[in-house]
Amino acid sequence: MHELSICQALIEQVTAIAHDQSASSVCDIYVSIGPLSGVESHLLQNAFPIAAAGTVAGGATLHLHSSPVRIVCEQCGEESEVAPNRLVCGQCVSWRTRMLSGDELLLERVCLQQDSLRRMN
Repeated sequence: MHELSICQALIEQVTAIAHDQSASSVCDIYVSIGPLSGVESHLLQNAFPIAAAGTVAGGATLHLHSSPVRIVCEQCGEESEVAPNRLVCGQCVSWRTRMLSGDELLLERVCLQQDSLRRMN
């Protein structure tokens, strides 16, 4: 299950952000996952508590957002939202397309909690 190693890398990234911002904890983590990313959302959700345990993100909620598969046609220039298994232009049905989104795994946003006592000192 590579989702656990993905979660561990995500926690490392979030921990670095929290440290840079002098945050005491992480409340929410927002991630966008494309259907062609090779990541199973439910497995990522299940692996998250294991990876986050004992870290600054231990009490955080992981929010997953599914991004659509979008392509641009290299023949007619049309941008289309397509099914993951049909990467052809929605306008001219050309197979000469380039993917714009749908294969990504992106950390979109992190909500942090700052310790009020630390800010006063």
